[in-house]
Amino acid sequence: MSGLRTASLYRRVTVTALTVLVVVLVIVGFVVNAVFRAQAEKDVNALLAARVQLAQQLAKQNPSPPNLLRRVETRGVRGQLAMPDGAVYGALQPPSSTRLRQVKATLSGGAKVNGAKLTLTADDSIVAGAERTLKQLLLITGLIAVLVTAVALLLGVRFALSPLDAMTRLARSIVSGRRGGRLAPVRTSTELGRTAAAFDAALDALEGAERAARASEERTRRFVADAAHELRTPITGVQAAAEAAVQLPPDADPEQRERLQLLVVRESRRAGQLVNDLLELARLDAGAEIGRAPVELLALAEAQAERARLLAPEVTVTVGGADGRVLGDADRLTQILANLVDNALQAMSGHGKLTISVAPDGFVVTDSGPGVPEADRERIFDRLVRLDEARDRRAGGSGLGLAIARGFARAHGGDLRCAAAPGGGAAFVLTGLTPA
Repeated sequence: MSGLRTASLYRRVTVTALTVLVVVLVIVGFVVNAVFRAQAEKDVNALLAARVQLAQQLAKQNPSPPNLLRRVETRGVRGQLAMPDGAVYGALQPPSSTRLRQVKATLSGGAKVNGAKLTLTADDSIVAGAERTLKQLLLITGLIAVLVTAVALLLGVRFALSPLDAMTRLARSIVSGRRGGRLAPVRTSTELGRTAAAFDAALDALEGAERAARASEERTRRFVADAAHELRTPITGVQAAAEAAVQLPPDADPEQRERLQLLVVRESRRAGQLVNDLLELARLDAGAEIGRAPVELLALAEAQAERARLLAPEVTVTVGGADGRVLGDADRLTQILANLVDNALQAMSGHGKLTISVAPDGFVVTDSGPGVPEADRERIFDRLVRLDEARDRRAGGSGLGLAIARGFARAHGGDLRCAAAPGGGAAFVLTGLTPA
């Protein structure tokens, strides 16, 4: 890709305008000279015709040939009179002149000049002199016009293009770290106005992207710190239990050894779940691919209800609503519903009532747990959210379950929100799925 030509805009505009002016002046000079020349030739021809007409009138008065020539000749016009008897009066101008005009006529009138042949020649050297003077005047006037125009252009173009200097100053201030400056054009219907508006829009987008990047960087930094903190707990548990198991004497109590082994398994599973959730979020951030096939929501709800009964036998689980079929990814929709069910079971601590209601474009999971305050109903979907101790489990297992559920809901074109249940507790509502 070739680089942008960066010659001085002032110079380019000035040179272009002067070039156009010179071309116009040259064309005008040629036109004026041609018109002047044509008019001069017309005037010379008219002068010769007038002198011939005068000679015809004088011939009727029967003057002598020399007298007739004296009265016919004038400045720039010479004549010759050839008599019928062969006598010749007057002398013509040298025929070598390329600017010579000649006209002939036979006179009729008095006996002295009757039948004489009159030849008149006109030397338009006077006209040629005037033409040279005109050319000189056009040249001098053109040069003066070019000089005056050049000075005027240097000043006028600098004034006309001053908005570009303002753009340059603003761009340099942005580069130096100062933000918020804008050109704010008064009119956006002109070329410079449209350019300034586009420049301001580019700055808005740039600063918006910069703010978004900084916010994203801050969220990423915070998320990494929280994830490291979350991973530290199970890893520390695994390490402590493993070290305690290694230090047990050969004759240690088998029950104590089994407790330590179970602790290692539980904490390692907890760490593995957190890692899996982090991978799911990474897939969502990268743009997880969502399949599009008919999915029976009622069948998914029944399956999750059965799983909940096995996990928490003392929780009353009911499924209601009409059967709904949507277009989506069955595995991801199952994951959404499973995360919501797990969240509800954790909130109720294994006791209470869980209801899964199926709708044509989603479902609602309601529990009888402590509920979620209105101020926290959006925060609860943040990654690794920290609420008060009684409600930390609302974020789901590793603290990422609800964030993952909302991510996959929005990837399907729907949304997931938290509301208050009619009889107390919380209701998680998934809506906006595409009916099949």
